[in-house]
Amino acid sequence: MSKQFQLPDAMVLGLNAKANTTKLAAAHPLESSEKSHESRAEQMEFAMLRKIQGIHAPLRLQMERKATLKVGHLPFLPRHNASYNVLTGKDETIDFEDFLGHPHEPEVMGQPHAVMERQWGLL
Repeated sequence: MSKQFQLPDAMVLGLNAKANTTKLAAAHPLESSEKSHESRAEQMEFAMLRKIQGIHAPLRLQMERKATLKVGHLPFLPRHNASYNVLTGKDETIDFEDFLGHPHEPEVMGQPHAVMERQWGLL
């Protein structure tokens, strides 16, 4: 971080470090509904599984999903979560992030050593 001008270090934090911290546009009225749609659909799916197969089925699925999210990766590489997408069924759909990229994962990669040192608290 540059102390003189209070600008984020782009080589360590990434090019859109400032854009990620500030909200630039007003929220659309349907945005909150869209954000909660996936979790509501998942809750309905788990409730149906609980009624049909018993309590073990949704618990096993939740355990598998949490286990796939804990798989480590290097912080300067993008996370794909292929196994999680297979478990949730997202591998069968095409979303905005699939063809235009996620806004939090830019195409530009920072310096690997600087990113690792920042994660370990050396910078």
